[in-house]
Amino acid sequence: MSNEREPLLDPIDRVCEIVFGVLMALSFTGALSVATAGRQEVRTMMFTALGCNLAWGLVDAVMYLIRIATERRRKHTLLAQLRTAHDKPETHRLISNALPQLFAAVAQPAALDALHQGLLSVHAPTIRLVGRDYAAAFGIFALVVLATFPIVVPFIFISQIVLALRVSNMLAIVTLFIGGYALGRYAGGRPWLTGLALSGIGVALLAIIIALGG
Repeated sequence: MSNEREPLLDPIDRVCEIVFGVLMALSFTGALSVATAGRQEVRTMMFTALGCNLAWGLVDAVMYLIRIATERRRKHTLLAQLRTAHDKPETHRLISNALPQLFAAVAQPAALDALHQGLLSVHAPTIRLVGRDYAAAFGIFALVVLATFPIVVPFIFISQIVLALRVSNMLAIVTLFIGGYALGRYAGGRPWLTGLALSGIGVALLAIIIALGG
């Protein structure tokens, strides 16, 4: 048996939270007027971006806990339904609905029967949230907040606002590329292409966010 612990968050969750944090921060830096902004405006922008990501990081963390509790309740209900079902068509339907669509489409009756017998011996999962769940929620919060810093740090160390904005945008694109590269490796595709695609999508989303007043 492997001693490796399951990661708190899968790569998709991690990358999505980082991308979300980057885009939220960029929506503030992108709205900064390089022609009229002074140090006070830059300082306000930085605190506003950080405050916004603090708030949304908290929201994402709470929604993660709600999702986990809901998924566990669904599993608990499924096991209860399987124990009270009295005919095979009903058990097959319940199990097929719980399977990913790719597997449900090819699962044969014999395989569904085997899954049914195995599930009958499974103890119902606890619905109560545990420490590991709260740690994962904190990880989500931290990722959203930390994604703010590569975007705003250049404005702290670079006095020229135009240069600071360019460096900030470059760091944002690099962060998006790294996230896309990680997703590409996880999916078994072409990491470089996925990285470039996510960078392009991020730039397009930023333009939409700013255009909509975000």
